Amino acid sequence: MNPSRLLLIALRALRRNRMRSALTAVGIVIGVAAVIATVSIGGGARAEVEEQVSRLGQNVVLVFPGSRSLGGVSIGGGSANTLTVDDALAIQDEVPEVVAASPEVRSQRQVTYGNRNWFTRIYGQSADYLRIRQWPLEAGRMFDEEDVVRARKVAVVGQTIVDELFDGADPIGEVIRVRGMPLEVIGILDRKGMSLMGSVQDDIILVPYSTAFRYISGRTHAMVINTQVYRSDLMPVAQQKITDLLRERHRLGPDQENDFTVQTQEEVARTATETSRVMTFLLGSIAGVSLLVGGIGIMNIMLVSVTERTREIGIRIAVGAKNRHILLQFLTEAILLSCAGGMLGIAVGAGLSHLLAYYAGWPVHLSYEAMGYAFVFSAAVGIFFGFYPARKAARLDPIESLRYE
Repeated sequence: MNPSRLLLIALRALRRNRMRSALTAVGIVIGVAAVIATVSIGGGARAEVEEQVSRLGQNVVLVFPGSRSLGGVSIGGGSANTLTVDDALAIQDEVPEVVAASPEVRSQRQVTYGNRNWFTRIYGQSADYLRIRQWPLEAGRMFDEEDVVRARKVAVVGQTIVDELFDGADPIGEVIRVRGMPLEVIGILDRKGMSLMGSVQDDIILVPYSTAFRYISGRTHAMVINTQVYRSDLMPVAQQKITDLLRERHRLGPDQENDFTVQTQEEVARTATETSRVMTFLLGSIAGVSLLVGGIGIMNIMLVSVTERTREIGIRIAVGAKNRHILLQFLTEAILLSCAGGMLGIAVGAGLSHLLAYYAGWPVHLSYEAMGYAFVFSAAVGIFFGFYPARKAARLDPIESLRYE
């Protein structure tokens, strides 16, 4: 049978029951739209995470302290006091692949200026921290090595601090107070945005780590050591050398586990994106069930159509139509329904993604590859679920069909 003729007959049959055909395709539309929207949101989330990881800096290797036990119960990674400033200095001096290292100590304190106050995070860092993080200054300067050595009471503030304490005015040269201790503002950080954990990175004050240890945090150990490697291809080498150096410095035996963790920027990115990848897969799988339900709907309607058109099938066979012609006719109808639903579902899914991005502020990333897969899958659903009704129609006995009322 001529393909164009076959397509014309299928379209005519579908037009004969427009409402039923439209309702049959709704299941496919919903399934494809859900898949497209889910994949778009998941892709946007991954892209956002990757962008935020890139804000960590360039060629960054992070060293975290290990865990400690309390009453035989492990408190968790990062809870032990196993990293020191000397560890950071040793990494910078003895690992040739490392260009800069910054021991980090964090505190949360109330900061005051005049009659204003704000509860914020205070990070003690080295003079190389902004270089490691690739974080430019909007104004002023970063504290230098002499400021660190002398534990000077200076600070570099984020944009949130400027807005909350200074109402957007220039804070350079002004004095803020932490626990009654004065800190002179010498620099303003450029706006950074949200972090991987959802916190505002601009809500921060940087001080020399020596100042933080001595006057603010009350701690004696670093919470993280930030390091930067010369080139990205040297990161695995640097990771291993840092591990070997710290094991030696911490006097760990061959059978003892590391009391620290060394992670590269790529490992942080993989860890951060794994959750969004799993959630996208799960939500996509649930959306895929809608496609299967839509396929079952197509099978159901096509079976009803075969029953209703039994006499028509008998007449076609009587005038010379072969079994394969009947099979192709009903299969074509099923494929047309699923493909039409697939195309409409792609449009609805893309529109829904844009609406979510506009009104909910969610990051979305429309994938043409996902659209292609969704369309192909919808066509495959039509073929799979349309084959049985088409096969049943092709196997009808022409004599019985002609007698059917």
